[in-house]
Amino acid sequence: MTTETASAVTLPGGEMLAWSDRTDPADDGPLAALVARLVPAGARVLLAGPHGPALLDALAHTRLTCLLRGYPDATAVAGRVDRVLVTGPRGLPAGEEYDVVIAGAGLDAIESVEGDPLGWDALLARLVAAVRPGGDLLLRLDNPLGVHRLVAAESWYAGRGDAEWTVGGVLDAARPANLAQVRERLTAAGMRARTCYAGYPRPDLTTALLAVDELARRTTSGLFDAVLHAACTDGYTGRFVLADPARLAVDALHAGRAADLAPSWLVLARRPATEPGGADDDAGDPLPHLGRPEDPPPGGGPDRLPVAFVADPTAGGTVVEVRDGPPGWHWYRTGVTVPTASADAPDAGREPVHRDPAAPDGPVPDGRLLRSLLLDGCLRRDTALLRRLLRGYADWLDGQAEQGRLAGAVALAGADDLVVDGDRWGVLDRGWRADAPLPVDVVLARTLWRFAADLLTGGYAHPWTSTLDVTGLTVLLGGVAGRDFDRAVVEAATEKAATAEVSPTDPPPGPRSYQQLREAWLRQREENARLSALLKWTENLLTSRERALRRAEAKLNLLSGSLSYKVGRLALTPARMAKRGARAAKRRARTAIAVKQEGPE
Repeated sequence: MTTETASAVTLPGGEMLAWSDRTDPADDGPLAALVARLVPAGARVLLAGPHGPALLDALAHTRLTCLLRGYPDATAVAGRVDRVLVTGPRGLPAGEEYDVVIAGAGLDAIESVEGDPLGWDALLARLVAAVRPGGDLLLRLDNPLGVHRLVAAESWYAGRGDAEWTVGGVLDAARPANLAQVRERLTAAGMRARTCYAGYPRPDLTTALLAVDELARRTTSGLFDAVLHAACTDGYTGRFVLADPARLAVDALHAGRAADLAPSWLVLARRPATEPGGADDDAGDPLPHLGRPEDPPPGGGPDRLPVAFVADPTAGGTVVEVRDGPPGWHWYRTGVTVPTASADAPDAGREPVHRDPAAPDGPVPDGRLLRSLLLDGCLRRDTALLRRLLRGYADWLDGQAEQGRLAGAVALAGADDLVVDGDRWGVLDRGWRADAPLPVDVVLARTLWRFAADLLTGGYAHPWTSTLDVTGLTVLLGGVAGRDFDRAVVEAATEKAATAEVSPTDPPPGPRSYQQLREAWLRQREENARLSALLKWTENLLTSRERALRRAEAKLNLLSGSLSYKVGRLALTPARMAKRGARAAKRRARTAIAVKQEGPE
């Protein structure tokens, strides 16, 4: 029997009255931006599982039904949607169909413990049955072999929390373990998989959605490199991990495996509008029978969707898209904003900077990320490559300067925000602006200093001596770039920077990686051994000097008591007295002459 507990909340049975699946509000930002482009106005939408407020805002123009298993979550959203079903998947009314079904939290978040479990395939079949012919299913799945599993400090199979009544993994054959298996399960359920996105940095926090096809095709993309590094660094900051997830994700990108190691996947699947073997009339835009609010610009796949959705913390949590068109990739600001921790401006010291409210918007420059190229040159000891890159960067800065000073985004971009394509250079994020132009040498010194800090604290091998500190390595890199820096110039350029105090023995900022902490410990041990050796050498030197001094004192004492010493003193005494007398007579003579000269004229 149906029990009405509120105007929009229905409890058909199987509800969990005291359970809540509240999610991180920042988790739904990229998903909300995707849904805003995918779902037209007036569409009937089923939102299965817990989702953040950003997704509800993106679906405000639709007829929205929420399927939740926890009653507290249902009461929290009751006033914002048309209807809330508090039940497990068995409680979905038979025969109800929707234009779009969204399971952005995965299928596990739909299963209720109040009743017999259905299993993954049965859950998928129940949601597919709710999709009308020609409708779409948006499904998120966790990757049992993603970056988060590879770097986790805790065992994934040892979870005993309240939410972990089932633990998924590759041992569970009932669940798909890779994208190929996901597509096979969708096909078996009567759906046709279309666009797929890789979600980073964690299953419970998705701040970047990257098109799987483009990840496999553009393995050297500076944009993907920068997005993966930033997402995994920010997403794991303060967490203890086995290895650096950002390094692993970027390496997976270069190996063409960034999609395979993604913590989660978001798959868009279409239910054919005709019976198998008939003419397919759904090859165009999603939901062609409904009026879309606007004609969307070209995207990057068969559904004309963007190649990337990224929640930009430096822009107040605004989600930005990367669209693919005839001119190439292009930034585009969406209207979706998610709560996020305030992000600092680029390391420009205390010079005033501001964020352009219209950015990022414009073409995305092609090329490889400068940071990755420099690291590659350091690891391979390729000094010729390093010289070419650093001198090219210095010359490019000179070409961008006016009267020796730089303004705009160029003045604030570092090695992790610059791309290189042959002799062409570009800035990925052109949103930050320096209010006052900065000297070219200051910009170059700060970029080199930040890279030197990353190089030393990250424990990367490089072709130079290991005893250099950050400032010394910056001076050396400046010489490689063809600039005659000294320590005073570098210290003056970075003295106001928030991160100016960095020791080579410190671990890098961000995630607390056991691997990097061990490297930092090894560097500290080497430094302690060097200091101990220096201290021992200094002690030996002081000891030898003290022994020599004692020997000299002993000789003096011995000589002062000998007969020859006494005779010598007796012989010298008259001479000293005569010398003092001569000095006194000389003074008296000078005085007398002065008095005579000053006599009456």
